[in-house]
Parts: sequence; structure tokens; C-alpha cells
Amino acid sequence: MGTVQTKENRGIRKFIGDKSFYKMVLAIAVPIMIQNGITNFVGLLDNIMIGQIGTEQMSGVAIVNQLFFVYNLCLFGGVSGAGIFTAQYFGQKNEEGIRQTVRFKIWMVIVITALTVALFLISGSTLIELYLQGEGTAESAASTLYYGEQYLWIMLIGLPPFMMVQVYASTLRECGQTVLPMKAGVVAVFVNLILNYILIYGKFGFPALGVQGAALATIISRYVEAAIVLIHTHRHKTENPFVNGLYASLKVPGALTGKILVKGSPLLFNETLWAAGMAMLAQCYSVRGLNVVAALNISNTINNVFNIVFIALGDSVAIIVGQLLGAGKMAEARDTDNKMIAFSVFCCTCVAAVMLLMAPLFPMLYNTNAEARELAKYFIMITAIFMPQNAFLHASYFTLRSGGQTIITFLFDSVFIWCISVTIAFTLSHFTTLPVIAIYTLVQIGDWIKCLIGFILVKKGVWLQNIVA
Repeated sequence: MGTVQTKENRGIRKFIGDKSFYKMVLAIAVPIMIQNGITNFVGLLDNIMIGQIGTEQMSGVAIVNQLFFVYNLCLFGGVSGAGIFTAQYFGQKNEEGIRQTVRFKIWMVIVITALTVALFLISGSTLIELYLQGEGTAESAASTLYYGEQYLWIMLIGLPPFMMVQVYASTLRECGQTVLPMKAGVVAVFVNLILNYILIYGKFGFPALGVQGAALATIISRYVEAAIVLIHTHRHKTENPFVNGLYASLKVPGALTGKILVKGSPLLFNETLWAAGMAMLAQCYSVRGLNVVAALNISNTINNVFNIVFIALGDSVAIIVGQLLGAGKMAEARDTDNKMIAFSVFCCTCVAAVMLLMAPLFPMLYNTNAEARELAKYFIMITAIFMPQNAFLHASYFTLRSGGQTIITFLFDSVFIWCISVTIAFTLSHFTTLPVIAIYTLVQIGDWIKCLIGFILVKKGVWLQNIVA
């Protein structure tokens, strides 16, 4: 009996760290949580402010933000491929390697942003209209399109500073510096919040600009954030030696470019296709009517606030495990990863309980109809129930990515969402009369297959690789 007990304890202890372990993880994760938390909380307040104007304004902005979500994740995927090398070069203390990965990131975000601007200028209105095919009046759809277009054209001006923040903030985090991006993000979101109040409602003598005011507030805050991050990084060259001679040349060695493209292209395609898959899921749900668009917007806004826990812990897996792999500490990397995944699932189980309690209350903050509020409540509850599952999936994804297994992550993430999740949503929304809440739940249940695949891949250790040796 005593031997069995010892084995059980050993099995459990494999997933539980000591005090110093949690201090190390939280030192990386908490600043990311704070930045993302404040960003999403202010996004929530923005959303409520726009939601006070009317359902069409809120839905128009929500649709455009869904489209920008695809761009944001394209950028994330574009810098993440190089970021795998940045984290491992940092583990090696190779400053020139870090510098070259930053140059690669700059080229990548310029190309992605230029293509995005061209796409939105040519087809922006058509993309918004894809979400206006469901039940609802023609007047409501036309009004939603009008407000969406107003928001879109102004938001394009904010893309250049946003792309540069992604380059610098990702590099700083991969080098273990999470505080500066957090501080800049905090300042930016408060600038955004204050300007939203002034420009949306027309306070202190300013005209009431509605959704245009919301867009102006966002782009001004992005320029503020970029100024803080870039100026501070370049003024503190001792802490950030990679900026020394960074712009002396923007050439990236062909061999490194090839390596990053081999490892990074699947990440770029993955993030792009995954985000496009999420946009397609939203479009499938929208077939059930404009109230679904409004309800999903309300639900996603509060979900984003609660999701910061597993997102920050997933980012921490990529940073901490990536550095251990770069230093050649394979056994420590595996042990650390087990504990981090378990910690993420535990934290998100606690967060999900709070989210369930808030589900009936949050939709009441919006100036919308009773059906949209009721749908939003159920969307929030379902998301809360499946949050521990999503925490495991997110940590598994970043585990595989930290060792450069980008082909596997591509199959694990974006191929899965298109082949399984979108297929379920499209089939059920177009060929059955099931209510949207049932469809939404069945899509989440489909992720059980992904959980099994993730568990097997992480356990087998296919990600235990040093790619910069």
C-alpha cells in the first residue's frame, strides 16, 4: 500500500512545481496577463460604449474587428516563426542572431500589412456583407454595413504602428522582458478609453462621432504605444543590445531566412487560416440572424477578458520552454512543460467558475434587444464550460511550437478548424434547423478529438528539439 501511495504521489508531483517554479512562471505570465487584461478590459468598455449607441453600430464594429482579427493573427504568425529562433538564440546568448530575426520580422510585417490594406481597400465592403446574410430587416443590414465601413476606413491608418509594436514587443518577450510591452499597453489602453469617451459621445466640446470616434481613439492610442515601446527600447541599448546596429542594414542572411521560412511559414499559414476559420465560424453562426452577430460580439468581448489567463500561460510556455530547449536542457524542458500545462488547466478551471456566475449579468450592460442578450448569456456559459479544455489545447500548441514543430502545429490548429470545426458549423447551420446554441456547443465538443491528439503528441516528446544548435 505504501509503495502504491509513493507512486501516486510521484505521479501527481510530476505536474506540481515548487515555489520557485511558480515564481518564475508568474514573472513571465503576469505582465502579459496585465497587459492583455487591461487591453481586453478597455476593449470591453469600448464595446459597451458603442453598444450604448445601438445594435447596428455595435454589430458593424464587431464584424470589422472580426476581419482585423485575421490580420492580427497573420502578424502574430509572421513574427512567431522568427520568434522561435529569437527565444533559442537568447538561450544561447547570441545577440547577432536575435538582431537578424528582428530584421526578418520587420520585412514580414511590412508585407502582411501592405497586402491587408490592399485587400480591405478593394473588398472591405464585400467582406462585411458576408456577415449580413442572416435573418433581419434590409434596413438593419444596410445600417450595419454603413457603420462597419466608417469604422474600417479609419482603422487602416492605425496599422503601421501596430505592426511595429508586434515586432518589438514579441522580441522583448522572447528575451524575457515582458514589463515594457505591458507598461506601453497599459498607457495605450487608457488613452484609448479616455478618447473613446470624448469622441464617441462628444464630450468637452468635441463633436459626437460615434463609431468614427471609436476608430480615431484606437489609432491614436496605437501611435502612443508604438512611440513608448520603440523609443524606450532604443534608449536602453545596454538592456537591449540587439538594437545596436539594427538598422545599419536590413539584410537577413539567406541561410537564416531559409530556416525561418521552413519553420515559420507553417506558423504564418496556421495563424492566418486559423483566424480565417474563426471568422468563417462566426459567419456560419450569423446565418441564424443579426441577433446572433450582436450576441457573439457581447460574448466574445467578455470571453477575451477571461481568456487572458490561458493565453498568457501559453505564451509563457513558448518563452520558458523555448529557452530551455535552446540551452539543450531537454529533461528540464519536459518537466517544466508538464507543470505549466497542469497549472494552466487548473487556473482556467477556477476562472471558468467565475465566468459562469457572470454569464447572466454581463449582457444586461448592453442597449440591445432581449433575444440578443439571452443568446449572449448562453454563449458565455458554454465558453466557460469548455475553458479548461481550451487551456490544455493552447498550452499543447505552444509546447509543440517551442521545439519548432510548425508542420505539426499547422495540422493541429488550422487544418483541424477547417476540416472539423468549420465543417460541423457549416453543415449544421445550413442543412439543419438546430438552434445556434446547439451548433456552438457541438463545435466545442468536436475539439475533444484535438485534445486527444495534443495529449499524445506532447507525451511522445516530438517537440524536444534544439533548432539553433
